[in-house]
Amino acid sequence: MRHCTVDMSVEMEPSSLPPRDTTRPIESIAREITVDPRLAELVPGFDAPFFQAGLAGYSDGAMRLVARKHGCPYCITEALLDLTLINGGKGRVREDPDLLASECGLGDPEANRLAGLDDHPIAGQIMGTEPDDMARAASMLVDMNYDVIDVNLACPVKKIRKRKRGGHFLMAPEDALEVIAAVRDAVPSTIPVTVKIRRGFDDSSEMELNFHRIFDGLYELGCAWATVHCRTVEQKYKGPGRWSFLTDLVQRYPDRPILGSEDIWTVNDIFAMLDQTGVHAVSVARGCIGNPWIFQQARALMAGQPPATPTIGQQRDALLEHFRYAVALHGEIGASRMMRKFGIKFSTHHGDPETVRKKFIAVKSIADWERVIEEHYGTDAATAQESDETSNPSKNVEPQPADQT
Repeated sequence: MRHCTVDMSVEMEPSSLPPRDTTRPIESIAREITVDPRLAELVPGFDAPFFQAGLAGYSDGAMRLVARKHGCPYCITEALLDLTLINGGKGRVREDPDLLASECGLGDPEANRLAGLDDHPIAGQIMGTEPDDMARAASMLVDMNYDVIDVNLACPVKKIRKRKRGGHFLMAPEDALEVIAAVRDAVPSTIPVTVKIRRGFDDSSEMELNFHRIFDGLYELGCAWATVHCRTVEQKYKGPGRWSFLTDLVQRYPDRPILGSEDIWTVNDIFAMLDQTGVHAVSVARGCIGNPWIFQQARALMAGQPPATPTIGQQRDALLEHFRYAVALHGEIGASRMMRKFGIKFSTHHGDPETVRKKFIAVKSIADWERVIEEHYGTDAATAQESDETSNPSKNVEPQPADQT
């Protein structure tokens, strides 16, 4: 008997996602899952088979620290352009996992580690065109104390492709391998180099061959693993990812660590991908924006416990903590602007999500932000939710997959 689960998500219509066919209930899968020992050996602290992806415009130090406090074992920065790093731009403070603390008012890095404000293990993801520039940027990230260097061959944004970066390399596999080789040579052998790649530029047989040329080559060059995004570059983020591609890839290369990416919206999706495809870890991207609890829920399921829905008080704590880090990183004006889009995502967990979402959309200042928090996440709001949960105990319970034959 097989178990089919379809998880509802506010991010897309459920009809956009294919059924999640799993061999047994999600709870059973989760209890049996362990992290591949190769990942934990290469990256100490990578102790669970899921992680936070690099998300352009989102996955800064503030988001990462909140995710880690909720059980995320490993994070990746948003893609950092090689020339921008070389020229002293973005990446020096906004992304540096240690300077963030000391230069943005969060204290000494060593003290922060004891207090749980440790942004490690972390991968610095770089994107560029020329092998020499990519090698220089990789060396800079090593000096900034990154634990892993990740090469982005996946970005589908048109302006990135026009500048022969990211997903462009799937049309130029030999150029891609030159970049990977240059980065691997520039990085000490003790630091893993990894690659993020899409399954092809398009669905043509030529592009499939290009993918496999790069995929084979990166392991031959000494890279630790590939994270494979199962949409094409042309698809960008539209339509469902092809999980079957990951399944076939893992079966074809059983000795290679392969990480999977795409269509992870709920905690159940993490374990469905692990079970259905056999990948060794799962990249959580858009599904963790405003939802750090997905990592906590995943750890709970692995421990044989039910995944808890965050209370109003827990939502408030996460929002305030995220805001504090964002202010340290971006300043008050930048933080209020940045946190508006996070608030919109956080609102999906609230008992009155549409009202709260509209309030966050209207936020234009720190004062506006504070009013939304006090009105909808304050003591009165928490009391109201507790009363509602007492009278409707099933309202906020995480839906569990139903057995189907």
